[in-house]
Amino acid sequence: MSNIFLIGATGGVGSRLSPKLVEAGHTVKGLHRKPEQADDLRKQGVEPVLGNIIDMTADDLASAMNGCDTAVFSAGAAGSGRDKTTAIDGEGPEKLIEAARATGVNRIYLVSVIMDAGRDRDTSDDFEHYMAMKRRADAALAQSGIDYVILRPGTLKDDDGDGKVMAGRAITYGDVARGNVAATLAELIGVPEITNEIIELTNGDTPVSDAVASLKRG
Repeated sequence: MSNIFLIGATGGVGSRLSPKLVEAGHTVKGLHRKPEQADDLRKQGVEPVLGNIIDMTADDLASAMNGCDTAVFSAGAAGSGRDKTTAIDGEGPEKLIEAARATGVNRIYLVSVIMDAGRDRDTSDDFEHYMAMKRRADAALAQSGIDYVILRPGTLKDDDGDGKVMAGRAITYGDVARGNVAATLAELIGVPEITNEIIELTNGDTPVSDAVASLKRG
């Protein structure tokens, strides 16, 4: 079992992921911005850690992650402006990488985005900036030397999903429930032999456990 530090613990993916990790027997610390969120995290079996990824330094993160061996980054600016997008989606994972090097964290799971997103419509400069920050974070992690899994979901839908997905190293773009993203992350964390991979994810017809099992390299 892993000792996991979850950035984005109160978000749409993170709040669905935490109970699955605890149920699987992992120990989870969850980063949260608002003091009133602490009780809900405790009820889920998560140790709350108060902090804002925008304001925290890499040293702050390293202190917060003390005792953890795995980190999950599922935070996002959610369209709140370019500055926050840069600070959260771009610089946030870079701080995590630096903090991981200073601690015992030896694996990072990063929620990114399929890079085909939005290509069927006109996009704004803010959207293109968001995509550039996601690419920046992916590249930083892939080149970090730290074991990683980058999970690239399609367009996120705010529902629990049905536990059936399409997962692969390159798949056709589509929608995916946040619950299905959380379920896939939990399954991936339980299969540590899947590492140094970039995996794309949408809703599909395959149970999450089977979809993840199919990603194992022979």
